[in-house]
Amino acid sequence: MSDHHSNHPVHRAFERAATQISHITGLPTTFAVAVSVIAIWAVSGPLFHFSDTWQLIINTGTTIVTFLMVFLIQSSQNRDGAAIQAKLDELIRSIAKARDTYIGIEALSEEDLNDLRARCQRTDPDSLADSTAAADKA
Repeated sequence: MSDHHSNHPVHRAFERAATQISHITGLPTTFAVAVSVIAIWAVSGPLFHFSDTWQLIINTGTTIVTFLMVFLIQSSQNRDGAAIQAKLDELIRSIAKARDTYIGIEALSEEDLNDLRARCQRTDPDSLADSTAAADKA
C-alpha cells in the first residue's frame, strides 16, 4: 500500500530518523549503555531509600522509550517487509517455471494464505493447481 504522504518533509524526516535510530538501537554498544543505566539506577536505590520517585524515574523512562520504539519497530518492519516482497516478486518474475500468480498474494486474507501454504506443502500437483487459482483471486 502506498502512502500518499511519502514526499512530505515530515514523512521523509521520520523515515530517516527511524532508519538511523533502528540502526543505533541494534548495536551492542547501545545494549551495554541500556544495561549500564539500569545497573546505575538499581545501585542508586539505597541512596534514594527506594523511594517512589526513584521507582517513578525508571518506570517513566522505560514506558516512554517502549512507546516510541513500537512505532520505530513497526516502521522498520513495514520497510523490510516491502523490500523482501519486492525481491521475492522479482525472483518469481525472473524464474521461467515460477507461477507469476503468486505475485501479490500478500493481499490475501490470512485464511486464504494458510490454505495456500497447506496446498503448497502437499506434493499433489492438483492441489498446487488449486493454490494457483486461490492466488489468482488476489
